[in-house]
Amino acid sequence: MILTLAGGVGAARFLDGLTRVFPPGEVYVLGNTADDTEIYGLHISPDLDTVMYTLAGLANPVEGWGIHNDTFESLAALGRLGEEVWFRLGDRDLATHIFRSNQLRAGSSLSTITAQMAKQLGVRSSVVPMSDDPIRTIVYTKHGDLAFQTYFVRRRAKDRVLGVTFQGALESRPAPGVLKAIRGAAGIVFCPSNPLISVGPILAVPGIRAAIAGRKCPSVAISPIVGGQAIKGPAARMMKTMGMEVSALGVARIYQELVDVLVIDTVDADLAPAIEKLGMKVVVTNTMMTGLPVKKALARTVVKALQKFRA
Repeated sequence: MILTLAGGVGAARFLDGLTRVFPPGEVYVLGNTADDTEIYGLHISPDLDTVMYTLAGLANPVEGWGIHNDTFESLAALGRLGEEVWFRLGDRDLATHIFRSNQLRAGSSLSTITAQMAKQLGVRSSVVPMSDDPIRTIVYTKHGDLAFQTYFVRRRAKDRVLGVTFQGALESRPAPGVLKAIRGAAGIVFCPSNPLISVGPILAVPGIRAAIAGRKCPSVAISPIVGGQAIKGPAARMMKTMGMEVSALGVARIYQELVDVLVIDTVDADLAPAIEKLGMKVVVTNTMMTGLPVKKALARTVVKALQKFRA
């Protein structure tokens, strides 16, 4: 079984390739829930939903999130009633959030609900939240402390980020089965997600970082920074304003001691020697997932790296 640490769109695109070249039933997706929020009285889990929609073949291929060809009539009606509608939820997407919210209020856990939804969508991989306990990313800016979705969606990630914290992380526990899955994995993959706010919260759940650090299997990470830029999202801007080097080498420093092999893009090949000095092997390939063939090729490269390092 390959265990993956996953954020949103970047992770979902990689997983789309991975589950096409590796048995999907042998892929375990450990998803970030620190982006979760409550909008219009509904519990939203953006990263979990993006992964499930993508693996179910439902995701919007342009945005990467939401459901393809969804409509927004309910949102428009809310706007006419005076509600703020900066967080876009499609009409079919609403069913997911209504179901999840009702089940949570009835006492079900997030992990149980997620497994049920994934099964109904026909997703064969295990999609598991990092914790059933509430954890929320708070972004520190000169304008004050912002909830992640306020920073990212409402304010379009324009604020200078001074730091982040994961509210509730210290009091949380890994979701049922997570630590056992890490210990039993044949390989661990850090998807090309923001290392600070997508993977960072997963590692902040007590026990998860230690379990990965003590792994008995190889681990591979795919750098989400290519040529000094983020493939998608605010990772590069956040790393810069938080005083980190915005490069694949900067990513390697964040993952040091957790990752055996770092996969970097061909444009960053000259960084390989510096990364290897940190104790990691480096694989250089095309990481820009511009289409299904590239996704599959990247996934094959990662699987090969896991097998080679294990051997």
